[in-house]
Amino acid sequence: MKFSIGDRIVLNRTGEEGHVTAFIDTKMVEVEVGGTIFPVHMEDIDHPYLKWFTDKSAKKKKSLPEQLPVERITERKQRLAKGVYLSFMPVYKTEDMEEKVDLLKVYLLNELPQLVKFVYDVRFSNKSEFKHEGTLHGFGNVYLHSVAYGDMNDQPRFHWELTDTGNDSMEKAEGILRIRPVKLFEHITQMMLSSEPTFSYVLIEDFSPKKKPEPKETYEPVVKPKFVPVTTRTIEAARYEIDLHIEELVDEKKGLTNADCIKIQLDTLQRYLQLAIVHRQERMVVIHGLGKGKLREEVHAILKKTKEVGRFKNEWSGKYGFGATEIYFRY
Repeated sequence: MKFSIGDRIVLNRTGEEGHVTAFIDTKMVEVEVGGTIFPVHMEDIDHPYLKWFTDKSAKKKKSLPEQLPVERITERKQRLAKGVYLSFMPVYKTEDMEEKVDLLKVYLLNELPQLVKFVYDVRFSNKSEFKHEGTLHGFGNVYLHSVAYGDMNDQPRFHWELTDTGNDSMEKAEGILRIRPVKLFEHITQMMLSSEPTFSYVLIEDFSPKKKPEPKETYEPVVKPKFVPVTTRTIEAARYEIDLHIEELVDEKKGLTNADCIKIQLDTLQRYLQLAIVHRQERMVVIHGLGKGKLREEVHAILKKTKEVGRFKNEWSGKYGFGATEIYFRY
């Protein structure tokens, strides 16, 4: 059935009326019903004229009902779990009698009750292509921009930063999202099988409280035998997060070979591992980045040889992506 933008429509399942606001592809349109805009399949909507005609005819013929009608129970679409999400909606085009993805619409969804300030930046090869910042009210969403489907092969980096505007005691959250082409294909295939209009990535489930600064452990002066001076020794404080990117460890990278960089990075790892063990720390995060995976493999090899390391994992997180390993100690 053909529709045009602005046409009045009725939802077949609920009987609610609205109008067409935009076309998504040959099978789906965006409609507005009761102030809410959402995508639907064309087969799930109809023109309301037949409904209007039958309603008028019924009103003329029928008398008072024997009992009041029972309110129809409508199935509501389940909301996403609590958190803040980056959501992608594919837009299709017909080419050679086949529907293909033309571009991806990017949305920011806030499924938290509080007002959230956001800073969003998309970068291709470290060059910013689109940047936007603003605030998003509780359980609200905002359309950010569109990315050509072919450009996703370049694996753009979606940089994000979120702040709880109503609570200064909460830590600011930030991270980078990058979608591999294989994973993007899996998402779109699953969407087509399940008839879902979008796929989403959770950025945070909730904000975390700010960490209190950890005081340095200082030993009291120890009085030694006569003619030996009294000394005060301070152990360097341990860290719960260390960044092994070479730019964070040296002031000037020029002149350093790859072997020199790896040695500096692994020496830094060994140093803070020992400090964490001395302080009997429960966990630590090591940021090694992605790259070709050489540094990550060397880090994991050291962790396997350290008996105080109970376990470690390199899994996806909204803050680090796959570029960090989380360590859990045992004593």
